[in-house]
Amino acid sequence: MKCISRRKFVKSSLCAGVAAAVPWSRALGANSDIRMGIVGLGSFVKIGGKGRGDLRDFLAIPGVRVVAACDCDTAHLEPVVKECRDRGEQVTPYKDVRKLLDDKSIDAISIATPNHWHALITVWACQAGKDVFVQKPASHNIYEGRRMVEAAEKYHRVVQATHGTRSNGAIAAAFDYARRGNLGKALYVHGVNYKPRMSIGKVSGPQPIPASCDYGLWSGPAPLAPLMRKHLHYDWHWDWETGNGDLGNMGIHFMDSCRWAVQQPELPRRVISIGGRLGYDDDGETPNTLITFFDYEPVPIIFEVRGLPKNKAFQKSGWENNMDTYHGARYGAIVRCEDGYVLSGSAYDNRGNLIKKFENDRVGTKENFIEVVRTRKTENLYTDVIEGHLSCALLHMANISYRVGKERSSGEIREVIQGKRNLTKSFERFLAHLDANDVDLTKTPAKLGPMLEFDPQTERCVGEYSSEANQLVSRAYRKPFVVPKDV
Repeated sequence: MKCISRRKFVKSSLCAGVAAAVPWSRALGANSDIRMGIVGLGSFVKIGGKGRGDLRDFLAIPGVRVVAACDCDTAHLEPVVKECRDRGEQVTPYKDVRKLLDDKSIDAISIATPNHWHALITVWACQAGKDVFVQKPASHNIYEGRRMVEAAEKYHRVVQATHGTRSNGAIAAAFDYARRGNLGKALYVHGVNYKPRMSIGKVSGPQPIPASCDYGLWSGPAPLAPLMRKHLHYDWHWDWETGNGDLGNMGIHFMDSCRWAVQQPELPRRVISIGGRLGYDDDGETPNTLITFFDYEPVPIIFEVRGLPKNKAFQKSGWENNMDTYHGARYGAIVRCEDGYVLSGSAYDNRGNLIKKFENDRVGTKENFIEVVRTRKTENLYTDVIEGHLSCALLHMANISYRVGKERSSGEIREVIQGKRNLTKSFERFLAHLDANDVDLTKTPAKLGPMLEFDPQTERCVGEYSSEANQLVSRAYRKPFVVPKDV
């Protein structure tokens, strides 16, 4: 497979922007408004899901009109359409995204569906001549991300991934401060995502599908399988067929920050993960506790996910508000250098004393997307489709190592990772966190993934575990919901 570099992509997109200037000017709506369609409205009708948030945020941008909304569950779709119409906004409802994409009056879409739909809708939208704002994570697997890159290039579309903290100019300035050697040599980047997640419960058999939901459309590329969890919506995050665990839910934001910090233009050659779904027994498949080592040179990345609270006492009360911290952070990317570190837009010495605090001078991600939709200057996107693909591929690599791993004792894991000082220290923190939550690893051992070897050019695993690992680089698609090899 031929990989498209970021430089080549930006160059081709710039040329395409010039070539497409006249057709684009004709496509704009009345008074040059950008006409948006929101795909996926979320299950949190009272407090608002990602799609409802996107609708609200895009409407707040001058010159943007939301003209269509799509959700295969009418319980999500109908209240949103009614709210819009009550405000005097004419929004066309769709249950099937394919019909929305056939609407030539729509210029761009926002995708806030479950993860397994993101790539296919993006490819279809590019083919339909629409720009795309896709919620995190951009892809459900590595194969899909590369198809998104190719579709954006082929059809000259603006595709913005929403990963990370790239709209925060303070973080950008802090990373640049570290890169310029102000804190000495960079040693490694430490990503943390400490977000307690309660058990989703356990069922004894298939559960009913909400009558309001077209389950065939909801499943899309995934198997049309019985529902084996209490809730169809949201808890899909913890099912491998539809989600990517908390690495793909919250973790991708800070995984992207880690790769942004080291400015790596391709995938690392080696990755290893350690973790498990620990502390409770439920219908979730994805790990709630995970550490991953990405062997980038010269600056590796270590990433930690913790899904349990600070200790066992908080599992009875205050679960959500009592999580661990690292250097005072619950989330983020810490660039560790010889003479200090940067975190959350500030620089510190090795004792934790503040050296410099940077300022945010950037507009939001959605404003950035709309600006680029108008100008066609894709190099100005905070997280273009290539950056989104590469950061997503990291989380997929981490999950692949975990999924092909085997349960091992803590002693066996220590033996395998000895010599990797920072990974060993991370594992000791991992053990201390689980011990504080009364997790007995002799009864429910953690899984140790193999140190997978990847070829950054083909974006596939090579070596001893390649046969099993490469089955997880893509997936079996349910027709007609197939992400095509040739976009």
